Amino acid sequence: MSQKVALITGAARGIGLATSKLMLNRGWKVAMLDRDSEELALASNGLEGAIPFVCDVSVPEQVQETVPALLTAFGRLDAVVNNAGVAEFGPIEETDFAGWRRVMETNLDGVFLVSQATISALKETRGSIVNIGSISGLRASTLRVAYGTSKAAVIQLTKQQAAELGEFGVRSNCVCPGPVRTKLAMAVHSAEIVDAYHDAIPLNRYGSEMEIAEVIAFLCSDQASYVTGQVIASDGGFDSTGIGLPALRK
Repeated sequence: MSQKVALITGAARGIGLATSKLMLNRGWKVAMLDRDSEELALASNGLEGAIPFVCDVSVPEQVQETVPALLTAFGRLDAVVNNAGVAEFGPIEETDFAGWRRVMETNLDGVFLVSQATISALKETRGSIVNIGSISGLRASTLRVAYGTSKAAVIQLTKQQAAELGEFGVRSNCVCPGPVRTKLAMAVHSAEIVDAYHDAIPLNRYGSEMEIAEVIAFLCSDQASYVTGQVIASDGGFDSTGIGLPALRK
């Protein structure tokens, strides 16, 4: 029962799956949550120390059922990684309220619901929360009115959590990934988009899922025991460059 346990949402693919595997490799046990039951079963198959839980974090009743179940299974909880997220892109005037709510329900409501449901367990272990924001929550961009706003709200929610939970030894931090070389991104990003990102990012490349997972794992660990209320952009320097013209850098 002394082995540390992490709850990771959106764990069936991408950054969530990479983080799950990294934490397992570092001796943690992992509760892998995702609403895609088939993909979750495939992702968790053969991962020793991991238990999958089908849960839509935007549905309060499912969160309220899942958290006690994973606490019964593991007996403790030391870290919560709120990674589950959705993205719908489009112009402001063409974004209907239903689409706005779909994004907010998962990206913001889900973070609130899972965090709130796990606070008591985290107080017992003096654990940590790591919320996954986005570069889109730090700097505005076209077509991201719902997505960017939801991630900016997650950043503020992180600071609220840090301010209120610090006296109980519970830390809360936010990781904001920049462009990441996921299967989805590579499928929808044209060569022109890739080149534009490379021009705007000082490191001149996309990040990898594992590079983001490394930052998350650090914030969950005892090595970050005095780090809370922080927003860390794991973005190759993208946020630091502002709106500088690529042509002026040549």
